[in-house]
Amino acid sequence: MNKSLKLKIPSMIDNIRIVESFIDNAKETFKFNDDIYGNIMIAVTESVNNAIVHGNKNDKNKNVHLSLSVDDSNISFVIKDEGKGFNHKQLPDPTAPENLDNPGGRGIFLIRHLADEVKFNSNGKEIKMIFYVNT
Repeated sequence: MNKSLKLKIPSMIDNIRIVESFIDNAKETFKFNDDIYGNIMIAVTESVNNAIVHGNKNDKNKNVHLSLSVDDSNISFVIKDEGKGFNHKQLPDPTAPENLDNPGGRGIFLIRHLADEVKFNSNGKEIKMIFYVNT
């Protein structure tokens, strides 16, 4: 059984609320358990925030595309922006002593720890997060 949902939002920080509602509705529809729900909410909203701020540079004429796919073993989210992309392999380590006081730079680190798998595509314009369903 594979089911999917899609959402497209203009790049405005206020639209994070729409993403939160999308995730809440998906939780009800697909019966996510509470353990995975918290990880999904944080990782997906963080990646959408990154897409808005870093990818699309807060340009409300550019959209963030969010898709959700659910099957018997995984819940997958794909977030894609319309920006220039980035090299995810060249991000500074937020746990390095020289970076501990930086106000930003922890988003991707956090996402990688909350999702079971994280893949970057389209030169960093797209992130796919996979969460394993506890069976």
